[in-house]
Amino acid sequence: MILIVTLLFVSCKSISQTDTKVGSVEKEQIISDKLKWSERMARSIMKIHPQSYMIDDAKAPKWDYVHGLVLLAFEELYKKNPDARYAAYAKGYTDLLIQNDGTIKTYEMDKYNIDMIVSGRLLFNLYDTTKEEKYLKAMQLLRKQLDGQPRTSTGGFWHKQIYTNQMWLDGLYMGEPFYAQYTVTFENGKNLDDVAKQFEEIQLHATDKKTGLLYHGWDEKKLMLWANKETGNSPNFWSRALGWYTMALVDALDYFSKDHPKQKELVGYLNNVCASLAKYQDKSGLWYQVTDKGAVGGNYLEASGSSMFAYAFAKGANKGYLPSKYKAIANKAFDGMTKHLIKVGENGEISITQACAVAGLGGNPYRDGSFEYYVNERKKDNDPKATGPFILAALELNR
Repeated sequence: MILIVTLLFVSCKSISQTDTKVGSVEKEQIISDKLKWSERMARSIMKIHPQSYMIDDAKAPKWDYVHGLVLLAFEELYKKNPDARYAAYAKGYTDLLIQNDGTIKTYEMDKYNIDMIVSGRLLFNLYDTTKEEKYLKAMQLLRKQLDGQPRTSTGGFWHKQIYTNQMWLDGLYMGEPFYAQYTVTFENGKNLDDVAKQFEEIQLHATDKKTGLLYHGWDEKKLMLWANKETGNSPNFWSRALGWYTMALVDALDYFSKDHPKQKELVGYLNNVCASLAKYQDKSGLWYQVTDKGAVGGNYLEASGSSMFAYAFAKGANKGYLPSKYKAIANKAFDGMTKHLIKVGENGEISITQACAVAGLGGNPYRDGSFEYYVNERKKDNDPKATGPFILAALELNR
């Protein structure tokens, strides 16, 4: 009798535990369409990538810019909606990679790759809230890279050591918001002029006078096969590169007070590029992969650039850097995303389609910056360069 009763008790307990577990799993599996788009996307990312290092289908933890981009969006989401899962998801990534002595697994400073700086932005809040020295030491390590980052003859950061004498629009987002926040937080803002210098250099050399758009890359020495022999610029306007640039401006401006002598200059750059971009917005609300070419030759409405512009326009308007009309332009872009580029899975998870997976200049195999090159690079659903800015845009637009 004792044995039978014991077995019945264990059996009932197991059934009860299973029911509870199944119930909680079902609850997490279904992503409600009643949630705001910011949370729907965040929860979809967490469903697809249960651990944050898995973002971009990574098989092992690595220090990388796409993780910084997406997890910064999670940090911003947590500020608006303090669900502990969002903060834990972001922290999980840094704690896999930041060692107790402040060294960063997989990070190699001697490559002087400016892409590696941006994920350091995740560490400011962690250090502020935990006071753990490892986060401060890791930030100091990344700051040291900027001290040694190779520069053009007039002071612009090279994109990477292997890309000699080249500035890319991407690099402004990768380096400058971290640099600005670090110098304001730990250096009394003494290097803000150097932050502004990076924008000044790319604005001066990469801006097209006719369209007001900026070219993807600039080679100071004009030696690259992709470089125009008179200007040093790459041949085309790539929307994601312009997206990186506009996001760099609105994020770096957070650390320039209104009375800083460079603040108005940077706000002016933002207004100029956004006015130019607004002219190329498609009736759908989206932007094409090659920004100024429209629906020709395989050009397509691209997700990451459109998400980045929606974020930069919305934040710029919210902060007062841009006229209020840009909020409406951002909402039109966001509507275009949700109407034309979002797929919904059977459990409510959402995916962004038509995102360019990667594009660059030079290298091996060689990337020539031609129209044909950009439109034929592979696309990837839920690419992090689209999902991160999508969350950020949704937060700025309260959607």
